[in-house]
Amino acid sequence: MQSPLHLFVDEHPARWLQRLRACGIAFTLLVSGSVALAAPPANDTLRIGSKRFTESYILAQVLAQTAAAHTPTPPSVLQGLGNTAIVYEALRSGSIDLYPEYVGTISLEILKSPAPMTLDAMNAALAPLGLGVAVPLGFNDGYALAMREDNAQRLGIQSLSDLAKHAELKLGLSNEFIGRADGWRGLAQRYGATQVPTALDHGLAYDAIAQKQVDVIDIYTTDAKIKHLGLRVLADDKAYFPRYDAVLLYRLDVPQRFPQAWAALQKLQGSIGENAMIAMNARAELQSVAFDVIARDHLAGKAGGTAAATDPAQRGFWAKLFGPDLTRLTRQHLALTLISVGLAALIGIPLAVLVFPHPRLRAVVLGATGLLQTVPSLALLAMLISLLGVIGTVPALIALMLYSLLPIMRNTVAGLGEVSQGLRVAGQALGMTAGQRMRHIELPLALPTIVAGVRTATSIAIGTATIAAFIGAGGYGERIVTGLALNDGQLLLAGALPATLLALLSEALFEAVEYGMRRRRA
Repeated sequence: MQSPLHLFVDEHPARWLQRLRACGIAFTLLVSGSVALAAPPANDTLRIGSKRFTESYILAQVLAQTAAAHTPTPPSVLQGLGNTAIVYEALRSGSIDLYPEYVGTISLEILKSPAPMTLDAMNAALAPLGLGVAVPLGFNDGYALAMREDNAQRLGIQSLSDLAKHAELKLGLSNEFIGRADGWRGLAQRYGATQVPTALDHGLAYDAIAQKQVDVIDIYTTDAKIKHLGLRVLADDKAYFPRYDAVLLYRLDVPQRFPQAWAALQKLQGSIGENAMIAMNARAELQSVAFDVIARDHLAGKAGGTAAATDPAQRGFWAKLFGPDLTRLTRQHLALTLISVGLAALIGIPLAVLVFPHPRLRAVVLGATGLLQTVPSLALLAMLISLLGVIGTVPALIALMLYSLLPIMRNTVAGLGEVSQGLRVAGQALGMTAGQRMRHIELPLALPTIVAGVRTATSIAIGTATIAAFIGAGGYGERIVTGLALNDGQLLLAGALPATLLALLSEALFEAVEYGMRRRRA
């Protein structure tokens, strides 16, 4: 058997150069694909955003289909862009042109006004930002708290003042409602409520209250499941909640860039009543009708839709799993994973090699990399959107790359630390410089541990890449985000299952690579 020193000094450098060239070519192709994937639509494309709940998905489709006949290219719809902070930042940075919003959110959450504002006052405040409010759609979708009817009757709770007297009740409130200026903190102060709420995704809250896991949830007053589950909406007897009339929040250059489309959108003013919006939400959440179908039926005046559109067989699990979007989502998820891990390896391995001989610097760099893991994904995405002024693939890739650095760098340092001092001395005796010893002895011997770090980073990236859907970068997270909004377990599984399969395939691939490496070293 050849010694490890002979093997890596005499044979491996040429192989390594060939492999590095091949990897460089492959990575260049991946980056080129990512640039194409990240490229924003042309300036003649109207970009419409939506938040991550059923009603916003539907309204975005209504806006897109209304404008479609009056734009040079079909409108681009970026669905489910997270919470208010993310979708508003996308609008402010110019990544989208408009999205459906609510006057209460604009005045209290975006403009930080201590009291509700008129449309004129909002427009005056938004104008310096290049934004405006227009086209009241015709319905109010306010916040409220609700509880099971039987529980409310048993405890005699009719209003929020009554609720404040029952500190024993468990509240499950959405993260956004807990953190908003017009959300739980202000409400608790107004009513003297002492409960400490548990954070729940809005899409899961109805299941939680139906299964008696929580007693009270926050709702939108046009939610379809209020009536479906027989919930009691608690009266806001101290008038805490403002009105949340639906409007368009838009960039001021939209009427000039798309005059015909803007004229068509203005005709939507007052066209959607509360009952109509509740019915549209119900078709999505209770009958699994696609958002674009619901919008098309509404614009065509077919409130109940067609039998074909609501046929459950057409929206069963297998149809959702193998839907027409599977190829696109797989391509996007693969690109996000491979490019982000590739970038992390290109940055993390050389950086780990650079700091390895310096214990203090190494501790600082690894500590800083570890701190990145503690930043919540949505907070990191919001910061990146603000810094870069763009949503989509680029901030998603940067976030995934940052999350992939730690396992790659730690394993690189660990692998280098496992190289015996005797081999280093032997290399020095052969007249090698420190750089030559690193290239020809230490890195090759550390390679299995480094590859294990890349393997871990890849598995993490495949799972974490689902966050890309929150900023319009696609991937399997699109299905998961939509499934959460609709509380559709089948759609959630149709997004999670391909991601799991992709992770298993990556594990099999790395296992084969590591097996080949063990065979060569034997």
